[in-house]
Amino acid sequence: MARRATTLMLLLALAAALSGCGSAPDGDSTPTPTATSQQTATSPAESDPSPEPPRRIAPFPGPDDLAEVLGDAERALADPGTPEAERTRWAHAHQQAYRDLAANPEWREPVRNALPDAFRETFDATFRAVRQLRQLHTPESDVPSGWEIHPPPPLDELRGYYEEAEQAHGVHWSVLAAIHLVETRFGRIHGDSYAGAQGPMQFVPETWQAYGDGDVHDPRDAIMGAGRYLSASGAPDNLRQALFAYNRSEHYVAAILAHAEAMRLADHYADTYHRWRVYFRTDDGDVVLEEGYGT
Repeated sequence: MARRATTLMLLLALAAALSGCGSAPDGDSTPTPTATSQQTATSPAESDPSPEPPRRIAPFPGPDDLAEVLGDAERALADPGTPEAERTRWAHAHQQAYRDLAANPEWREPVRNALPDAFRETFDATFRAVRQLRQLHTPESDVPSGWEIHPPPPLDELRGYYEEAEQAHGVHWSVLAAIHLVETRFGRIHGDSYAGAQGPMQFVPETWQAYGDGDVHDPRDAIMGAGRYLSASGAPDNLRQALFAYNRSEHYVAAILAHAEAMRLADHYADTYHRWRVYFRTDDGDVVLEEGYGT
């Protein structure tokens, strides 16, 4: 516990470097061009200034500090006794560490070598995912004014929808959860893409008309629609083909498969990912869009 307290102090010191509105790097939380859309950025819309301005995130100074924080984060997140609020802080540190690793892939080996063996498989899968997503997205000049960031539905509720869709359409729940994570950070992001993709699973209207049933903005309806569309596109037998139909990017396909693998490897990883925040990558660095942004 003393070690974790020391690391939390380091996290607070890093958090003190947060500054107000600005541009930022890496868009792994940008709603991607889903369900046959080929655009990856969302369209900025005219809106009033947000009551929750984006905050720029200071990167880790180097691999040693990152490895220390990530190791303690992995331990805390794997420990069922970690208090709820502390678990969320560790999940935020975990996310920032992987984003910085994606931006500095030369840090991968020293960080991996510093981790206990028990965490290396999930490390490999998560690193692959965030690295692929960083290659998929390019920085924007500014944060999107057309987004709203809301709290996501509870994970237990979402897990029920994923498993219902798996039973109906044969797509493993972890794949649906990974899509939900990448598309809208489990429904936190409310906003359409440049191509008009909508809802928590980001369907373009034509695809939703063909494969959806109900409200594209409803989590259950959207998750069931995603399972239905993936099944019609070849899943589960040809999951790669189905994911490529969902979003025509090999980077996207690799990222979804890697995030899904991490959730299958470790029971707590779905909860960890569910706590990840909405980052946006701009020309000047990473910013966090907190819940309440744009509302």
